[in-house]
Amino acid sequence: MAEWVGFYPCTCIAVDAQAYGGNNDRRQSEIQYDLRRILSQAARGTGLDRSQWQIQPKGDEELAVRPMDGTEPRLVDDLVRHLVSELREYNGLRVPAARLRLRAAIHHGPVELADNGFAGTAVVATSRLLSSRYLYEALKVHDAADLALLLSDDVYRSTVAGGHTTLSVADFRRVTVREKEYEATAWLQVPGHDVQGLRTVGTVREQSPAPLGGDPTVRHDYRGEQISVNNFTAPVDMRGGVVGFGSAGG
Repeated sequence: MAEWVGFYPCTCIAVDAQAYGGNNDRRQSEIQYDLRRILSQAARGTGLDRSQWQIQPKGDEELAVRPMDGTEPRLVDDLVRHLVSELREYNGLRVPAARLRLRAAIHHGPVELADNGFAGTAVVATSRLLSSRYLYEALKVHDAADLALLLSDDVYRSTVAGGHTTLSVADFRRVTVREKEYEATAWLQVPGHDVQGLRTVGTVREQSPAPLGGDPTVRHDYRGEQISVNNFTAPVDMRGGVVGFGSAGG
């Protein structure tokens, strides 16, 4: 297992099993076993040695940290592809209720091996990405998908946008992740599914926030297609009436 002293540039890879808490004790135990096995098989298929990674298991979740060595595009490209393949094979043999679906996040930055795990803002950022509602909602919208992934902006630009993978920029959608104290641009991918037209619940909330103290049953968004236009050719007494104004383009 690779070790380093002080803060060192690392890639952080976090995964979490969707809807883990709704399973009974035996199924939770199976998920933990299968999660590690599937992740290891995906790494082996990519030609990567997970025994050289620092791994922090947390039941249905795992955070893996590895020093940056120039092979980062393979994590974003090959490893994710093999992971999707392993999940597809695994889930193909199970009823829908027993599927293993994963949320994943990849980020990089300085990380230190601390006394009780990992230290560094890169680790915190990876955790915030993994907790993003975009991942939950992407799996909800794309029910057939086995994996939803968020890349940090740094990872996306240094691998996908930089042309160092076989992936297309069209495979990703730019989102803004806001979790606790964290706010940053990230890039959403649901392998095998189109995310460009995906309008998640989270996006709607950000675009049309309810005013503080307002009535949640009252809509404040402008709907151009529902506007009625009245043309007056003579003076009109509008005392007590309500007049609304809007642009013709909505």
